[in-house]
This record gives sequence, C-alpha cells and structure tokens, in this order.
Amino acid sequence: MNAETYLMDLKIKLTVSSFIQSVEIIDERIVLSDRGYFRARLILANSDFLEISEYFVCEDEECFPKAYRYQWMDKEQKQLIKRWDNAEHFPGLPGFPCHIHLGREDNVQPSRPINSLELIDIIEEEIKDKQLVLCI
Repeated sequence: MNAETYLMDLKIKLTVSSFIQSVEIIDERIVLSDRGYFRARLILANSDFLEISEYFVCEDEECFPKAYRYQWMDKEQKQLIKRWDNAEHFPGLPGFPCHIHLGREDNVQPSRPINSLELIDIIEEEIKDKQLVLCI
C-alpha cells in the first residue's frame, strides 16, 4: 500500500460509515509515495466530536502511524471521552510512547499504535456498544 491508496481508503471509510455524520478535512498531504499526513474534524452520528491527526508511513501492505493524536470529545467539545496519542510524555508506561487518555487528562493507560482506519473501527464498536446499553 502507498500513501495515496491509504488516504483514498481512509476517505472512503469516513464517507460510508453510518457512525459519522460529517467530515471536514483540514489538511491532507502525500509527503513521499510511502508517507503522508491527514487531519480532519468529524461529527459522529451521536453528535460527539472527533479530531484525527496522523503522520503515517507505509511499508508493504500496511500504513503505520509515526505521529498521531486522535481526540474524541462530547458534542460541546468540553468533556474528553478518549484521546489516543504517542507524544513522549509518559516514559514509564508499557508500550511507550503510545497511550490513551480515558475521560480526563490524568487518567492515562498504555496503548498500542493505531492508524486512522483502525480508529474508526474502534469508535464504531464503542458507539454501537453504547447504543446497545441504552436499549437494554
């Protein structure tokens, strides 16, 4: 996979997902044939806000995030739901520098690197699970 294909796949996924209400692409760049950058702001189907920022590198059939921040917030953008990132500010965590903030800045857990395509799958599952809980 190359950077152009990855960006095309990502934009298709964002367009066809029933869990995404709207997408505003802020920046999109192919740096070299095997690396690029993508930044977008999304409104999810439940009205939550998601900002995606990913610098990625492609090798063989996969693209890997080199630097990323995915911030999921409530619709007013006041309450953090989750933020995945690999900023190097928690060196003691397993999997450093990858981590996730859960609900607030100081609740930090280890994570693994995920690209934007994986992120959308994760968020779709979490929204689906929340909808199931509300139906029970």
